[in-house]
Amino acid sequence: MAQSVKISATVITYNEEKNIERCLRSLLPVADELLVVDSFSADKTEEIALNMGAKVIKNPFEGHVQQKNFAIDQASYDIILSLDADEALDQKLKDSILSVKENWEYPAYRFNRLTSYCGQWIRHGGWYPDRKIRLWDRRCGRWGGDNPHDKVILKENTRLAYISGDLLHYSFHSIGQHIQVLNSYSEIGAREAFQKGKKSGLFPIVGRSVFRFFRGYFWQAGFRDGYYGFIIAVISAFATFIKYVKLKEIYREAKK
Repeated sequence: MAQSVKISATVITYNEEKNIERCLRSLLPVADELLVVDSFSADKTEEIALNMGAKVIKNPFEGHVQQKNFAIDQASYDIILSLDADEALDQKLKDSILSVKENWEYPAYRFNRLTSYCGQWIRHGGWYPDRKIRLWDRRCGRWGGDNPHDKVILKENTRLAYISGDLLHYSFHSIGQHIQVLNSYSEIGAREAFQKGKKSGLFPIVGRSVFRFFRGYFWQAGFRDGYYGFIIAVISAFATFIKYVKLKEIYREAKK
């Protein structure tokens, strides 16, 4: 039977003073609790979050999956709406969430994510609709996946519905920022792959990288996003290349 529910909105942060106000402001109309779990930011993230009415909890960062699960465990309500600090709800998505909030029928809901890259909205290359489960009953699922690419994993046979609207993702403001994050994420991804026993060799290094470019740029029509579509395809391929090179280096170090 459908019922109204209360929502805890959770966000994890580290030095997000440029993003956190936009994120929390978009959550205000739909959330009954704003919860920020901060990894000891050195900027004004905590001050801004507190001024927006959020509860701020400090917790050491051990990984995206671990931090987000810690956040949902601290929430006051079972219904979780989880965003990253560089994300915000558009108006249509706010309306959709308010609707299901008053008529809660499914244990989990997913919706599209639309990413802004260097000021341009990217709608191809596998970046859109990029549907995510971000609104769910925490008793039916938790964060999982491989760091840093976390995802909500629901219990078997959990019913899932789709709602309209876009989760706006303000990702990279410059190509340089993208490359900087690539270096960090490839390191995390390589170590995660090593822990899971994944191997690297000449074919994974070259083959996967080439495949990544052709899939994004041609098969997923990244070329339709023009110049930045090409840049994204190249950097995505390079990210794959670097991850598997680093994985090979980790194995070499382990053998020593």
